[in-house]
Amino acid sequence: MKRTISIIAAITSLSCLGALASPSPLKPNIIYILADDLGYGDVQCLNPQRGKIKTPHLDKLASQGMTFTDAHSNSSVCTPTRYGLLTGRYAWRTRLQSNVLDGYVEPLIAADRLTVPSLLKQNGYQTACIGKWHLGFTIDGADKSGHAVGSSVVSNEKQLMGAPLGAITHDGPTTRGFDEFFGFHHARMMRSVFENDRVTQLVDPIEMLPLLIKHSTDRIAKQTTSSPPLFLYLPLNSPHDPILPSKEWKGKSGLGDYGDFVMETDWAVGQVLAAVDQAGIANDTLIIMTSDNGCSPVAPTSQLEAQGHFASAQFRGYKSDIWDGGHRVPFFVRWPSKIKPGSQCSQTICHTDLIATCAELLGSKLPANAGEDSVSILPHLLGKTKSQTRPAIVHHSVNGRFAIRQDQWKLELCAGSGGWGKPNENSARSQNLPPVQLYDLSTDIAENNNVQAEHPEIVTRLRSLLEQYVSDGRSAPGPKQSNDVPINLTQDEKASNKKPNQKPNKK
Repeated sequence: MKRTISIIAAITSLSCLGALASPSPLKPNIIYILADDLGYGDVQCLNPQRGKIKTPHLDKLASQGMTFTDAHSNSSVCTPTRYGLLTGRYAWRTRLQSNVLDGYVEPLIAADRLTVPSLLKQNGYQTACIGKWHLGFTIDGADKSGHAVGSSVVSNEKQLMGAPLGAITHDGPTTRGFDEFFGFHHARMMRSVFENDRVTQLVDPIEMLPLLIKHSTDRIAKQTTSSPPLFLYLPLNSPHDPILPSKEWKGKSGLGDYGDFVMETDWAVGQVLAAVDQAGIANDTLIIMTSDNGCSPVAPTSQLEAQGHFASAQFRGYKSDIWDGGHRVPFFVRWPSKIKPGSQCSQTICHTDLIATCAELLGSKLPANAGEDSVSILPHLLGKTKSQTRPAIVHHSVNGRFAIRQDQWKLELCAGSGGWGKPNENSARSQNLPPVQLYDLSTDIAENNNVQAEHPEIVTRLRSLLEQYVSDGRSAPGPKQSNDVPINLTQDEKASNKKPNQKPNKK
């Protein structure tokens, strides 16, 4: 059997159709492309009426594979989403109760925790991370705040700090399951490029996306049908702030730098797809393309909307918020030998589902202390079921606010957005808004009509289910586990570690 699976995740609509059943274990190549702050409505085929940015490569990807229209990041901001994606565990079970990591700090992923790459590595895969990490790692010479002493600074509308040439990390991605790492820590430290455990070059941030794509396509070109299978995790830096489209893309969208950067992101996906095809491994490669959360309001979304482009499509809110615009994301999967072209799935899935999907793909069983919030989506991919496999999903906002979704019902344990959207919690309380929100998404996809007063029994039921998921240390089937810290489901806004004067572009 050939060994290639390319994973590119984005989205379109409706019921799960799909491919022929396939025996386990399977060992395709797996390519997981994670855009940074790409909104659901930024992809043209997902938002044809209110989307004004051309995304031909993502649209083509959707036509070649399966689109999930109800896919979610496990948080509405960066770091916690990446934790959940690689571990299959909600990040609110860790020390990170709100916001994101900053600086070169202790890794969020424990050294002994099973990750997607370590699972795959145990099963004969080569594993590579090319791109943005943002899950914490320390470097020699960092100060107590995690910032490099004497670090270089470049000004490109923003000051982007980084570690100096030769800086070394002893707990980076290559200690968390990856054989190779080429990339950077996060957006404010994008100048420093790490290769495995050290900084080998300094770049202008505008060069980062082309650099990552060149490195990725070169790595893909080495794959053959007889090579050990490859897991390539490709977390892009775009279209996140700083919004820096390359010269070739400047002005292409007619919507400003953000539209141009989305178009360049689309190009980047196209380059990866072309590299897979040219290497002759397309049928053996599972590609998932998705985003880590919704579009950031610093795009700026207000100007985009004035020009007729709605980056969250029909959904309320943007990055940081508890509403679906904060965490409902494009999700496309291509696997030509297994997935029917142009197929769609309307079932609810989460980024945490990757590790359980890989385990089922390999015919292996996850240990009890791994993938606590992960449910395999392989039956959907292979067309073996049209039924919901995930019983419920927990959402989390930048300020540490919780929501739980089951079927059409979504309960939000806050009065406001839970993030940067209006109203915030203090404003919502001053307006005497209810302390919780309940929406029936089957009739109110935009979350405009709070029906918590009309359905107290549903509020109680969903709240109890969320409390059970907290106390059990898991939401997927299995024995109880422990959270790393006590969990407060109704965290006060002051408990957030976001500084009052900190702006959204800092995330």
